[in-house]
This record gives sequence, C-alpha cells and structure tokens, in this order.
Amino acid sequence: MRFAVLASGNGSNFEAIAIAWEQKQIPGELALVFANHPEAYVLERAAQHQIPHFSFTVKESGGKEAYEKALLHLLQEQKIDFVILAGYLRILGKEIIEAFPERILNIHPSLLPSFPGLHGIQDAFNYGVKVTGVTVHFVDCGLDTGPIIAQEVVAISPEDTLETLEAKIHQVEHQLYPRIIGECLEKENHS
Repeated sequence: MRFAVLASGNGSNFEAIAIAWEQKQIPGELALVFANHPEAYVLERAAQHQIPHFSFTVKESGGKEAYEKALLHLLQEQKIDFVILAGYLRILGKEIIEAFPERILNIHPSLLPSFPGLHGIQDAFNYGVKVTGVTVHFVDCGLDTGPIIAQEVVAISPEDTLETLEAKIHQVEHQLYPRIIGECLEKENHS
C-alpha cells in the first residue's frame, strides 16, 4: 500500500504522519509528498525524512484542468493507492476523487458539518461556540462533506485566543490523524 501526502504549507500534520510511519504506527509506504507551492516548508520536511517530493503550481501547469491532470498523472505514475490531505489548500477535482474512491482522507479543524471551508478554527472562534474540534473524513466532490470517520472535541475556554485555540486544535490533529490513517490503511490492507 503506497500512500501520498498532499500539502500546501508548513507541513506540521505531515511531520506527525511521517514520525508515526517511521515508528511503524502507519502501515504501507509513505511514497510521495506533493505541494502546490514550491516554497512550502512541507517539501523541506519531506527531504529531511528522505521522502520523494514534488511540486508544481496551477499557473505553471497552464490552468486548473491541466494541473489536475498533471497531479493525477503523478499519483498514477508513482503507483499511489491512498491519498492523505494534510493542509492541502485546494479542492481536488472530480477526476482525482473518482480515481481514488474512499481512498482520500482529509483532516478538518472543526466538528463537521459545522464550520466547513478554509477558516474552520477562526469561524468557530468568532461564532462563540464552547466546543469545536477536529474531523477526519473521506473526500467527496463537496466542500468538507465526505463521510466522517472520526471526530475529537476541543473545548474553547473563556481565556482562549484564536492563537491558543489553533495550538490546541493542532495538538489534537497531530494525535488523531496518524492514528486514523493507520487504521484506514490497515483496513485497506485486509480488504
């Protein structure tokens, strides 16, 4: 089982995944890291873990459709079986989603279906809810609408700032996501 991680930025979730994989908590082969920004720090993290890494942008691909085709080609060329989104700030196209049915995982920083989209932490904080959390789900063609696999609650205390809440969310993500990825890949290996 070869899996790829797609990311756009810092790569702290990738780091947690890579460490769990190196410690044999995630089965299979972490075969590829892809970033849609060539300056994304996740690429440096991938290099530090000696994971093959690639990057190209929508613009240099000649538009969204060409970008999606190039990304799908890369995943197929690298014989990827499972895709992990870890801070990948693009919506995957239908062709990629259909090529990996129920084999693309995403982590979202809220308790879906509440606060979908790019600013889940900030939206929950601004709304004034007392609890938010983290959701791991399969990716479908909607925005954060795929089948939910796991959720973990994070309380928002009156003392929390947006920054402290983000730190609490990331701490939960870094524990939950590697565990769920491991369970999903283990299940996939036995099906």
